[in-house]
Amino acid sequence: MSTDDDNPLTLLVTAHPDAGSLTHHVADRLASALRPRAVEVADLHREQFDPRFTPADRRAYHEGGDYPPDVAREHRRLDRATDLVLVFPVYWWSMPALLKGWIDRVFVNGWAFEYSAASGLRPKLQRLTTHLLPIAGADLRTYQRHAYEQALRTQIEHGIVDYVGSRRGVTAFVHESEQPSAGATAASVARAVRAVSEAVQAGPPPA
Repeated sequence: MSTDDDNPLTLLVTAHPDAGSLTHHVADRLASALRPRAVEVADLHREQFDPRFTPADRRAYHEGGDYPPDVAREHRRLDRATDLVLVFPVYWWSMPALLKGWIDRVFVNGWAFEYSAASGLRPKLQRLTTHLLPIAGADLRTYQRHAYEQALRTQIEHGIVDYVGSRRGVTAFVHESEQPSAGATAASVARAVRAVSEAVQAGPPPA
């Protein structure tokens, strides 16, 4: 749990191998927009986070504790945050494997939720608000025509965020990320960054 109520922390998590990518540019823009609020950026590629779900992860998942050291470190980082923002390129209508592996290993039984046959599911991340900032190559019409956005929202917002009890924040797409017009891309980035930063700074609605 965040220990500094006067300067709540926003954790930005990115998963892209190219430090010069649009994904990292968007994360940097968002971090700047949020300051002087406390911001931490977790660059999973630079930090060499291992996304593989190992036998040690499986034991920790079933036992609800004794997590591997790198997972416990991520738990401590998230425990300090009030807001989580996932900034990622859309790969095959989903998140990159590195980010999915981070979710698989970090959002686990005993920490993000508790489940047993006797008591059922008990979500544990009600204190956290999760925002999504996907960087998409296709345009908005393509996402609407094929219901890609709804599928992605269902997978992540409902399948992950709701499951662990986190509050849903803003989902703000950057569409047509590879279009030739730099101006159009910049405008799309500005809209997405503004939507997320305003939501973070506004804080969660009153209970």
